[in-house]
Amino acid sequence: MKVLIAEDDAVSRTILKKSVEKFGHECLAAEDGEKAWELFQSTEEVDVVISDWMMPNTDGPELCRRVRAVDADPYTFFVFLTALGDKEHLLEGMKAGADDYLAKPLDREQLEVRLIAASRVNSLHRRLNEQKAELEKLNGELFALARRDPLTRLGNRLRLREDLEALQARAERYGQSYSAMLCDVDFFKPYNDHYGHLAGDEVLEKVAEVISGSLRAGDTAYRYGGEEFLILLPEQTLESAKVAAERLRRSVEDLAIPHEAKAPPGVVTVSLGLAALSQDEKKPAEELLREADAALYGAKEAGRNTVAVYNGPTAEQQDAG
Repeated sequence: MKVLIAEDDAVSRTILKKSVEKFGHECLAAEDGEKAWELFQSTEEVDVVISDWMMPNTDGPELCRRVRAVDADPYTFFVFLTALGDKEHLLEGMKAGADDYLAKPLDREQLEVRLIAASRVNSLHRRLNEQKAELEKLNGELFALARRDPLTRLGNRLRLREDLEALQARAERYGQSYSAMLCDVDFFKPYNDHYGHLAGDEVLEKVAEVISGSLRAGDTAYRYGGEEFLILLPEQTLESAKVAAERLRRSVEDLAIPHEAKAPPGVVTVSLGLAALSQDEKKPAEELLREADAALYGAKEAGRNTVAVYNGPTAEQQDAG
């Protein structure tokens, strides 16, 4: 272990240092609490501090409080070396954060006992920290899994709801704009019926890979429904989103996945609908998604394998409203 000694008496400091080194530990020595604190701050992983109680500049209890205020990893075992054995000082030392005491004059066997105890306590803290780190890692993985669609590995509805809330909050607070892109695999049910559900799942995975590969930094994609995908594009206008959507449409078509179940036979394609929240525009996220869905419906009505932009409600929708 690495042991730091704080002792203002030169003879006691030398005896203590030689004893610690005799037990096979690395030892640093300081003549007062302030120098010990400087050494502690500049030294990596001090395992044990053995400190005199009364010292000039910074006394033992103050040094102990400073050490405890540091979120040290690994844990630093703190031992007071003092001739003061009354209960008042014992309680004060424990409140300051001490782990144990050594009485003066130094008993080397007692010192060895304290160092063995320190080694065990530090090992326990290391194992606990390792387990804590592993648990945090597992919790992070579970958190991510709970928000990911298992087939496409895109975000699921839970992730979408959380991201939409954050995006909407930024839009309302800072006037940020964003676009929504709804993507639907054309004639997917006939494909499933003709080729089987496993083949259908493969198509969804391949389309999801194309979507993931098309995202900019900050864009997010989700599996919105069975064969529908949603892409959120922060700080992107309808014009730039349309360019991205057209690029995505061509990329899926370029996969050249045979689709003989549609008339006429061809390859798997997608239709896309776009809607946007302009800067400083007041519109709930649900309305934006309804607009993207209306645009997607328009793309299908136009013959599929195309990109459509929401341009306001149709006459029928206005009458219904």
